[in-house]
Amino acid sequence: MTSEAPENGDETATTTEISPTLLRDVQADLEESLLGGPRRYTRTEIADFAGVSLERADRLWVSMGFAVDTDPDGVMFTEGDAAALRTIASLVDQGIISPEREVAAARALGQSMSRLAEWQVSLISTHIVDQLAGSAGSDEQAIREQVRELTAEILPAVESLQAYVWRRHIASTTGRNVGNPGEEVASRKLVVGFADIVGYTSLTRQLGARELSDLLERFESASTSVIGRHQGWVVKTVGDEVMFAVESPSDAAEIALQLQEQVLPDEADPELRVGLAMGPVLVRFGDLYGSVVNTAARLTGSARPGTVLIDEALAHELADAPGYYLKQLRPRRVRGIRRLEQFVLRRDRDA
Repeated sequence: MTSEAPENGDETATTTEISPTLLRDVQADLEESLLGGPRRYTRTEIADFAGVSLERADRLWVSMGFAVDTDPDGVMFTEGDAAALRTIASLVDQGIISPEREVAAARALGQSMSRLAEWQVSLISTHIVDQLAGSAGSDEQAIREQVRELTAEILPAVESLQAYVWRRHIASTTGRNVGNPGEEVASRKLVVGFADIVGYTSLTRQLGARELSDLLERFESASTSVIGRHQGWVVKTVGDEVMFAVESPSDAAEIALQLQEQVLPDEADPELRVGLAMGPVLVRFGDLYGSVVNTAARLTGSARPGTVLIDEALAHELADAPGYYLKQLRPRRVRGIRRLEQFVLRRDRDA
């Protein structure tokens, strides 16, 4: 194990190199710890143990984001994999997930967990490497033992925190959805919004990796705080853009205006554009679809930096709401929408 430095000319980063052989051994140790045992079973065996067909097992496995070994005799599955397949099958058998939706449910779960795992592995790996920085010269067995000890400390804490946040979100989402259709797919009337950073592409060329990361962290953190304070929820974030939803038109207006007022407020920060649209949306496995989503995205793209644009339906709801000023703009023709009605939303400073 050796240490190196150089990332940028004015910054120094210390990394610890691990030999390929040791890296494979550490990976095997971690995998066995995470999966509850070594790989023991082939595709056919795991399907038999789970009580599902081979085709169904392969389909679910791929849907969750994992590769399938084309070698029929390849040993790649553990007892935990069989238990997971049995769990999915039982949810279908009990009618909790409809048979035609099980692949979509597995895919949604896999995509969500994949992003979470990327962040967690980065966090855990950085901590482990930092702890091993002084282990240069140690024998490989000692290093493997040290990694096992660190993993035994970190993983239960991360897993416990993850379970808590998941349960808290379940409770919050249940409160919002009482009285709505209890299906994986449902239509609801919502206000959908987008906020994006103006000039993000050029920023990626101007800022270093650390500066860009700090900017995105401030953007996501402040946006999430504003949205959560007004009964909204973040649907997803993609780089320079956050997509959110809220039930109340007045809450939606406050979220949009406070995003402009409180997110990236420094003079040197880039400006935001915000767009809102209201109407029926398709709710599918935590994501939102439909013309309202498309309208909100188009309004965001049309908005001037530092402004909020809303659609006609939301403008009608806010017409008599105190504290807001609405200005109707000339309709625009944009891709996918022949006539986009648009209104600028501002605070009424005279109210």
